[in-house]
Amino acid sequence: MPKLPNQYQGIQKKYKSYIKAVENLGKAAKAAGPLNEKTARLIQLAAAAAARSEGSVHSHTRRALQAGAKPDEIRHALILLTSTIGFPNVSAALSWANDILEKKKLV
Repeated sequence: MPKLPNQYQGIQKKYKSYIKAVENLGKAAKAAGPLNEKTARLIQLAAAAAARSEGSVHSHTRRALQAGAKPDEIRHALILLTSTIGFPNVSAALSWANDILEKKKLV
């Protein structure tokens, strides 16, 4: 399992029960429906891009890869957002996803 971001670790140390609740909510949300892990991760990646959160796009790109998503699927999930969040936001999200893909030599 990859090292958690320092910010997350800091919150986790200070607010243990809060983080546990957040993690349990995520597990419950995934268990609530029929989507497979890869699809769920790509949806979360799209939401991170829509929120314009670089850290979340990095995190959800890693998680999508771990769930079996291919680099082209990750890029396509982001490209599909163009009519919803606009080209500049998609371009930014693609660059953030590429940070991870390049690091893993998947570009």
